[in-house]
Amino acid sequence: MDRSRNFQRRNPSSSSSNSSRFTASKSSNLVPSTPKSGPNTHDNTRHGRSRPRYSAPQGPHNPNDLSDLPTIVGTCPFMCPEGERTQRERLRDLAVFERLNGNPALSSPSLAVKKFCRTITTKEMHKSDVRPLPVLVETLNYLLKLLNSTERSFEVIHDFVFDRTRSIRQDLSMQNIVNGEVINMYQEMVKFHVISHYKLRSCSNSQDASSLHYLNMEQLTKTLTSLLDLYEANRSSSSACGNEAEFHSFYVLLHLGSKSQPMGESLSLWFRHVPSLIIHSKEMRFARDLLRFFRIGNYKRFLIAIAAEASYLQYCIIEPYVNEVRALALSFINNGAYKLHPYPLIHLAKLLMMEVSDVESFCKACGLEICTDEQGNKVLPTKQTTFSCPKGGFQRYSFNGFGRFEKEL
Repeated sequence: MDRSRNFQRRNPSSSSSNSSRFTASKSSNLVPSTPKSGPNTHDNTRHGRSRPRYSAPQGPHNPNDLSDLPTIVGTCPFMCPEGERTQRERLRDLAVFERLNGNPALSSPSLAVKKFCRTITTKEMHKSDVRPLPVLVETLNYLLKLLNSTERSFEVIHDFVFDRTRSIRQDLSMQNIVNGEVINMYQEMVKFHVISHYKLRSCSNSQDASSLHYLNMEQLTKTLTSLLDLYEANRSSSSACGNEAEFHSFYVLLHLGSKSQPMGESLSLWFRHVPSLIIHSKEMRFARDLLRFFRIGNYKRFLIAIAAEASYLQYCIIEPYVNEVRALALSFINNGAYKLHPYPLIHLAKLLMMEVSDVESFCKACGLEICTDEQGNKVLPTKQTTFSCPKGGFQRYSFNGFGRFEKEL
């Protein structure tokens, strides 16, 4: 997956006198700029990403996209408008979670959830097809509960929730609502994409895993940038919303990776727009330190910092780069250690924060041989010329010191 996806920092306008509505400024420097093409970026017919049939505006909750559009106050009392549900029943276009008693042509108001569609204008949308905020909150809670289901694979659950949360953002955008409750909803949707970023990596055997991972990252960047806008639009003082610092840190951590390119303007310029209270938070200090350790190749402090300070959500973003840093450490040790003194695997395991058995597998994946010394201890002979990272990537290894999140991971 291309990690060079761009998204830029915007200077949000101040909120209007009505705290629940937002009038967007015409100046924009935090607009998502994601690739227009990529692996399977077109909508497909699996669970909810079908071709547009129902009315909804395109895009995430982006006030600048709505500045010239009339505002609608939704009146739909259900998770899915009745007309859409009836039409999808007739077309047998129901996701597995929406089928009443497994019937692909029958649903109910308690099961059907409005789908995301690309093509519509606000003028063509009837307010009876738009869900008001209380219904959207109820719908989001319903969708998030599905993530705890064990009856379906995570890929199937993700595919459904992925589409339906996009539809929630559409209805929020159409009604142009900006308040604390909407911020909480966006935080939950960002969490969903962050956790999916981690869990979809375990679905490597799935044929659609690469596509799902790509699309999830695309929506993660869009939802996160919209959330940062909402923070600014709803900011009435120098105070910060709950967990705001952690969500700002996600923006920084998404710059990790040896193949990452600057996302829009440079981070140094982006930091100028971030409130001082956020900049000096422990979450942002951790993210900035980690990015610096990665860029200068300080693998020891990189791994120690993760074990000591990373939150569960931060680790979900960081995890794809942990093995990259471990490989860097292994390369330095192999090339820099004294040839006559093989490196004990037990010491290497502590350095890389891995189990000894995992270290042996990791070394072999990098083309290095392991041997046993006279005392029966496994060691890594150094100065081997066969070191190389596996072309297909590394398998997932445990991270010692991160046991507190074992259940979530």
